[in-house]
Amino acid sequence: MLLKLGYLALTLVTIIFLLRIGFKAIKSSSSKPKRDKILLIFGLAIWQFFILSLSSTSLLQSYEFPPRFALAFIVPSFIFTGVFLYRSRNKKWIHEIPQHWIIYFQSFRIVVETLFVFSVAQGILNYHVTIEGYNFDMIFGFTAPVIAYAVYNRKWLSKKAVLFWNYIGLGVLASVIFLFITAIYKPDLYGSNIPLLPLEAFTYPYVLIAGFLMPVAVFLHVLSILQLRNSHLNL
Repeated sequence: MLLKLGYLALTLVTIIFLLRIGFKAIKSSSSKPKRDKILLIFGLAIWQFFILSLSSTSLLQSYEFPPRFALAFIVPSFIFTGVFLYRSRNKKWIHEIPQHWIIYFQSFRIVVETLFVFSVAQGILNYHVTIEGYNFDMIFGFTAPVIAYAVYNRKWLSKKAVLFWNYIGLGVLASVIFLFITAIYKPDLYGSNIPLLPLEAFTYPYVLIAGFLMPVAVFLHVLSILQLRNSHLNL
């Protein structure tokens, strides 16, 4: 029960952060702030309801290829991120969000990976997909406050360092996705002849990893890259 509450609590904190940066952007750039705030709240609520509803069925309870959790959650969220941010790349609201907020918040991945470790103890995940195995996202999460402080607070590094850091972060997330998929469909890579993730990993709230938390990390990386590339400040 405590483990489930951990995933739910982190999801709630993440939603609050998205609302915070969304409201700030809307307040500074929207001609219809009330409408846009309602749309933002409605959009986040619908996505959470979709994750909960789909995971409450037996649809995700399968090892068949292609991975159903990826088709249901990862692919749509990536398409949304790409289309939405590409269409918004030159809009004012992107630059109304403080750049350092986005970088600092990426440290939430430390909590995600900590939950992963506890999930292993509960038999939800295999240690290979955590920091005990080949998942180094926790290490990357620890670099978030360091890079944000060095660039935005102390000015020790230029913003080019943040741009480079974002690309590394996307690469780390890609490796995590690869790790989870191979743990299911190519377990022999890890010395097993059966999938390393139990079907319980595809139930709620554990599907929030693929359905919400990981896509948010990707969204924030891409948003930060657009901020930096479109900025008139010297990188």
